[in-house]
Amino acid sequence: MSQKVAVLGTGKIGEALLSGMIRAGWAPADLLVTARRPERAEELRARYGVTPVSNTEAAKTADTLILTVKPQDMGTLLDELAPHVPADRLIISGAAGIPTSFFEERLAAGTPVVRVMTNTPALVDEAMSVISAGSHATEQHLAHAEEIFGGVGKTLRVPESQQDACTALSGSGPAYFFYLVEAMTDAGILLGLPRDKAHDLIVQSAIGAAVMLRDSGEHPVRLRENVTSPAGTTINAIRELENHGVRAALIAALEAARDRSRELASGKKD
Repeated sequence: MSQKVAVLGTGKIGEALLSGMIRAGWAPADLLVTARRPERAEELRARYGVTPVSNTEAAKTADTLILTVKPQDMGTLLDELAPHVPADRLIISGAAGIPTSFFEERLAAGTPVVRVMTNTPALVDEAMSVISAGSHATEQHLAHAEEIFGGVGKTLRVPESQQDACTALSGSGPAYFFYLVEAMTDAGILLGLPRDKAHDLIVQSAIGAAVMLRDSGEHPVRLRENVTSPAGTTINAIRELENHGVRAALIAALEAARDRSRELASGKKD
């Protein structure tokens, strides 16, 4: 962990990654950060003891550059970095929809690039980070990316061709669960419960169900059937979900998210 790592564009996800690395044993002296606003950079220095630098300085001095800016800002950032990034620097991109070829075409020939799609549970060390290698990334580069993102959750390697699907499932995934909890909370209120009690009931049920899915090894159908007794309350609720096409709507929603990820890769903004 003696290599210097720079997080460029340190927003919420970048800060979560930074704090996770420190908890995992990285020395703050080996971590550099850049931010759009000087006051944000100083806030990170005060909070974590890391060193704020310019994008150019990060490119010249860090062994690994983690780019966490928004996809629409990535081209401008690469234009700034390109003259200063040697071909032996590892570039890790956290931008949705942007393929590794986008970076390889704009940086020195042979520059290793690793693409990572993480998600907002990085803020509580429960992220799902999906990692793919560019044309010049080696096993060592992938292992280094896993070491970094393993500090904020679980990692999974996939071929880059599957990144758009992973973006739809896990990158955007937390939002679907928040949406579901919101709808179930409204239902609880309709059924006569106070909002805070409905919220607590649903959140704990979601946590328990997720732990069972993770730890039991059972198929979700089997776990659902264990709750679904003949002519009971649950089967009546499931029937209504099926009548309203919830399963089909979820499939269509994830396809739409995947398609939007592909559009971002092609440069389409609207």
